[in-house]
Amino acid sequence: MIEFLIRWSIANRFLVVILALILAVAGVMAIRTTPLDAIPDLSDVQVIVKTTYPGQAPQVVEDQVTYPLATAMLSVPGAVSVRGYSFFNDSYVYVIFKDGTDLYWARARVLEYLSQVAPNLPEGARPALGPDATGVGWVFQYALVDRTGQQDGYQLRALQDWFLKYELQAVEGVSEVATIGGMVKQYQVVADPNKLRAHGISLSRLRRAIERGNQETGGRVIEMAEAEYVIRANGYVSSIEDLAQIPLHTDEGGTPVLLRDVAEIRLGPDLRRGVSELGGEGEAVGGVVVMRYGENALATIDRVKEKLASLKKSLPEGVEIVTTYDRSALIGRAASTLREKLIEEFIIVALVCAVFLFHFRSSLVVVISLPLGVLAAFIVMRAQGINANIMSLGGIIIAVGTMVDAAIVMIENAHKKLEGREASGPDRWKIIGEACAEVGPPIFFSVLIITLSFLPILTLEAQEGRMFSPLAYTKTYAMAASAALSVTLVPVLIGFLVRGRITSEDENPVNRFLTVLYRPLINFAVARPLVVLAASGVLLVSAALPLSRIGSEFMPELNEGDLLYMPSAFPGASAGTMSYLLQQTNKLIKMVPEVENVHGKAGRADTATDPAPLSMIETVIRLKPRSQWREDMTLEKLKAELNRIVDIPGLTNVWIMPIKNRLDMLATGIKTPVGIKVAGPDLNVIDQIGSRIESILETVEGTSSVYAERVTGGRFVDIDIDRERAARLGLNIADVHDVIRTAIGGMVLGESVEGLERFPISLRYPQTVRQTPAALRLLPIVTEDGAHIPLGQVADIRTVEGPSMIRSENARLNGWIYVDIAGRDIGSYV
Repeated sequence: MIEFLIRWSIANRFLVVILALILAVAGVMAIRTTPLDAIPDLSDVQVIVKTTYPGQAPQVVEDQVTYPLATAMLSVPGAVSVRGYSFFNDSYVYVIFKDGTDLYWARARVLEYLSQVAPNLPEGARPALGPDATGVGWVFQYALVDRTGQQDGYQLRALQDWFLKYELQAVEGVSEVATIGGMVKQYQVVADPNKLRAHGISLSRLRRAIERGNQETGGRVIEMAEAEYVIRANGYVSSIEDLAQIPLHTDEGGTPVLLRDVAEIRLGPDLRRGVSELGGEGEAVGGVVVMRYGENALATIDRVKEKLASLKKSLPEGVEIVTTYDRSALIGRAASTLREKLIEEFIIVALVCAVFLFHFRSSLVVVISLPLGVLAAFIVMRAQGINANIMSLGGIIIAVGTMVDAAIVMIENAHKKLEGREASGPDRWKIIGEACAEVGPPIFFSVLIITLSFLPILTLEAQEGRMFSPLAYTKTYAMAASAALSVTLVPVLIGFLVRGRITSEDENPVNRFLTVLYRPLINFAVARPLVVLAASGVLLVSAALPLSRIGSEFMPELNEGDLLYMPSAFPGASAGTMSYLLQQTNKLIKMVPEVENVHGKAGRADTATDPAPLSMIETVIRLKPRSQWREDMTLEKLKAELNRIVDIPGLTNVWIMPIKNRLDMLATGIKTPVGIKVAGPDLNVIDQIGSRIESILETVEGTSSVYAERVTGGRFVDIDIDRERAARLGLNIADVHDVIRTAIGGMVLGESVEGLERFPISLRYPQTVRQTPAALRLLPIVTEDGAHIPLGQVADIRTVEGPSMIRSENARLNGWIYVDIAGRDIGSYV
């Protein structure tokens, strides 16, 4: 079979050459269209359900939203794990699917089950699916800066939310653009309880008046002069003046009582669960471009940059877009390094062949066939959807050295047959056919065996499978292509190129020199086989000691060119406190000469892919090129210097690579190389166990930092309503809750419509009557008969500690311990 294929290829050599040219063209097209990224996407197939439940405490969110959703999602086909996160105001449920599940099939199944449970969620809870993105989807980040001071935080946030966000979301390959930081403009109606009491207006009546005073409608059509006119009635609020003129009722003299008569109407910031800071210079508005699943990262980033460049002229004067994270630089460095190494390997192989064969045109056979094998591998990669990254390209680089074996053996055998013979025309092609057919079958099957050697890697599962399978696939494809070319194209190339005087091995000075070196060793081994076997055995046994001391880890840390500073603060800190901490840490980091720029956030961005509490800081550190670093400075030394400089009480430092962190966070939820999860039914017990584990791990060699989340460290003001006392005054639980939700929390009643922009309208009492537990006890409640009673008369008010964030896995409560290690491998540490 193989001999027939060799002879057929020689007989149809021009057809084989044409097919090789077609293969080359198809391979080049495949290379140009293959998605390019730095590393394989190691993230699980996951679907995120984010539910906003405004103003609610974590325990309420857990009981009413997260737990019902998590238990429902456990029944989704193919789901292997369900993680829940309950924060103030938000719930996140991550549904992790088994390997091989199609993402869009998984999203459809989650949406199907979500439609069943959504009607049972409380009023005001709005569930929605997260973006169709993966753990490596955060490919580009930027910040808006106004160095002239003409644009305030409200205007920059509006510019991001209502202009840049939608323009960038229209870019091909972009799944979502998430906003970080800034302040959302809010119309705040601050009702004076004394004025409400004087006019006899209840809070619920005030709320209804505001809702009825902000709406538009239509009246179908009328016909005039044989033309149709559509009726529309305007009524949206678009300014403070519009709100101020909303009527509440008329007094006894017929004078209308307007909203401005009982409330102060002003502009202010909406509630923030995330803040952003740039370079230690103050708060900034930022954006995160999240790439769609399966897209080409480099092409998507290039399109985003092109779009941003075109949008710059549309920005207000003085506003700049500052790039704070750009993965294309890492992708470019990785691809450039691999391309250089591949070219170097091609050159070395060609030179070695030329030196040992002592025939330049013979080395051209290898130079031509080797790239064709690589191109064939790219064609299959493109068809299978494998990205070009350090692992897939690494598989090709590993294969290159073996891919040339078949061609070299065939060339050497052809040399033997042609030595000292003057053959031309059909006789010459016949000799080459016999030479190739003689060694072709064993060479083909030997290469095929080597091709199959990496197939066991394809049995790996989960993250290790996603990491190493691209390498196994590409090496297998390249070797298989090499085997096919060795019995088709290589014999034809030998016939065309192996011409002229053929030097025998004995005449080659390199061969003669090496023969003189290795022949005595061979003679010694043949003469004393027992000595050689004994020495080999001793060498093998001696390897046991160093092997036992070699550390182990999943993969070496990839130097991404940027760093992520991700400390954890104790829970309960306010947005203002976290903003101050963020600015101070950024200033300290910026002091290091190797740092180019620093952009940090505390809390979460407006995306389902970022379930971060307000106490979590994530600072992206853009480093300068290595050529601008201090002499003898390394990445490890840089981390150590940063760790020494950024020493703030209450912060546990973690320095990690951005992509690795994102993968770890979405794969396991743990942001450090080592983490421990404690599961159980009682958060207080989980908290105690976590604290004990933290104190124990601090003494383990290699521990750089350890932090156990304080799952019960949040601060709360509990309002316990006495049902009996409330009933005597004609109040139900819902009546009291309505006052708490509106007067204290600031209920959003609607939104203003200002062109394309929308801003919320909220109602609450002044800060002076809701700032302390003592003030809350005096908060007035209006009963059905118009009586005004203080809140303290129907409820007990006290400050307590509780969970600031609740985590769960498969509907079981969790507490997590984060461990960062230094100077030791992960395997021995664990």
